[in-house]
Parts: sequence; C-alpha cells; structure tokens
Amino acid sequence: MADTITAILLAGGSGKRMNSTVPKQYMTLAGKPLLYHSLRAFEESEVTDIVLVTGRGEQEYCRQELIEKYNISKISALAEGGKERYHSVYAGLLAADGADYVLIHDGARPLVTAELISRSIEAAKKWNACVTGMPVKDTIKVVGEDGFAKETPDRGKLWQIQTPQSFSYAMIMDAYQKLMAVGDDSVTDDAMVLEKMTKQRVRLIEGDYRNIKVTTPEDMCIAEAYLKDMSKK
Repeated sequence: MADTITAILLAGGSGKRMNSTVPKQYMTLAGKPLLYHSLRAFEESEVTDIVLVTGRGEQEYCRQELIEKYNISKISALAEGGKERYHSVYAGLLAADGADYVLIHDGARPLVTAELISRSIEAAKKWNACVTGMPVKDTIKVVGEDGFAKETPDRGKLWQIQTPQSFSYAMIMDAYQKLMAVGDDSVTDDAMVLEKMTKQRVRLIEGDYRNIKVTTPEDMCIAEAYLKDMSKK
C-alpha cells in the first residue's frame, strides 16, 4: 500500500508588516491570492491530500474564494489555527491523523515548486525528519542587548531555513504533543520542536533562494518578479 503523504498548509498570518488590513495570504500576487500559488503547487504534486489551516473564522472564505473557485481537489480538511504558529501546526497535525508523512509549509511562501516538494518527500522517507534551506549569503552578527555585536558565527555553517519541513507523522506528532503539554513560545519552526522535545536529528536539504517568505511589501515585488521568470521556463 502506498504511503499517505499529507501537506499541512499554514494560512493564518496577518497583514501587520505588510501595512495592510488584508491578511497577507489573501493579497493579490500575479493576479491571484498569494495563498493560491502554494495551494496549486501542492495540488499538482505527489502529496495525497492537503490540510489547510486558516485564521479564525476564515474557513468559509477559503472554501469559496480559493478551494472552489480554483478547483483545489486535494483538500481533506480545513482546520482553525491558534495563537502561535505551533498551535496552528498542532491543529493541522490533528486533522492529518492517519498520514504516514507530513509536509508542513508556510502559505506565505508562494514560490515552492513541485520539484522541491518531491525532494522533500524523498528525504522524509529516508531520514524521517527533513527541512529545506539555503546557505546564508550575508555575514551574520549576534547582537547583545546593548546593541553591540557580540560575535560573528562562521558563515559556512549557517543556513537560512525554509519550508516545506517534512517528517514521519508519528515522530513529529509525538514531539508536538510534548510541546503542547509544556508550552514554549520560543519555537519558530517544526525542526526546532523536534530538536527541543526529542533527540531526533534533522536533515537539511537544499531548497531554493527564490522560495522566499512574503512578509513585507518589498517581498511582494520580489515574488512577482520571480513568478514571471519561473513562468517563462
């Protein structure tokens, strides 16, 4: 029997840093809602189904304006997100019960590709815990509370982490259940949950520098330029 591979797509962000009252995942990018682009990528990928985690009260909007309007057929559940990112991921994991592997992706990364999704699935099956990322290009400084630089880590050992982050369902669910029992607002991604709550090591695979997270108005301009370039190929 083939493995069940569920994508958990997080779409509960706000528009604060976009200087907009419209949640960023619904803002228009290349003529369609930003969230559409990652939904379409997973719809056309090898995943079995998609769990869409939305903001509070946004399920019906997503159903009508995204799922039905753009014929997204792989949606198996709509879940309501929580206060912090990890609450939203946990809601998605509960809705993905029965999956063998899960790919957790930020809906604010509209440039994810089928090729990256495929490699993430392969890596999850091989290592059980895998995140995408890219080596940093810039020098990174650790800054103290006084505003002065404290140290400069070796750039050759630093990666900027992206999504999708891919896991054995049983493994990541166990880690999240432990996290939910104690609570920890310091966690910023799923690999960090696994690292803090278990002894499991996380494998990194190369993502794509174009797989940016749209956070500011400038990011929208960059993402649109990337989309136009990618559509030519």
